Amino acid sequence: MCYELPDDKIWMRYAIMLADRAVSRGEISIGAVLVLDGCIIGEGWNSSITCNDPTAHAEVMALRQAGKVIRNYRLLHTTLYVTLEPCIMCFGAMIHARIFRLVFGAKNSKGGVLVSHKGSLDRVMFNHRIVFTGGVLQKLCSNQIAGFFCNKRKKNFSL
Repeated sequence: MCYELPDDKIWMRYAIMLADRAVSRGEISIGAVLVLDGCIIGEGWNSSITCNDPTAHAEVMALRQAGKVIRNYRLLHTTLYVTLEPCIMCFGAMIHARIFRLVFGAKNSKGGVLVSHKGSLDRVMFNHRIVFTGGVLQKLCSNQIAGFFCNKRKKNFSL
């Protein structure tokens, strides 16, 4: 784990805005933005429902877009900002992409693999190390996803 850097909150706010786009499309409120040298090269929000694709998580969508933008599947020297601690699938994609750094907002008590369930992932076995920082704008990110699921439960209950 590493410390928060000056621009982390700026980029996390952008990821939060992307998570709002997910909600407006009926998706789970998670957003991600991939940055290289201070420029956005990829962004995404959860799109599994609209794409009928179980792998269309925010992180994967941002990685896919970035690969097309820089015309390379290796996304070296990049930082990925995501509103929720990644699942094992997304973390695996980050390792394959060789991102340098990951910054996440809220902990993912159900499926997060870096902090919440770090025992489920032995990072020693991987051929690439990702530096990570967690808890950036944690309260905002946690409230956003908690609010999403609260509203979802209310809608389901009223049906």
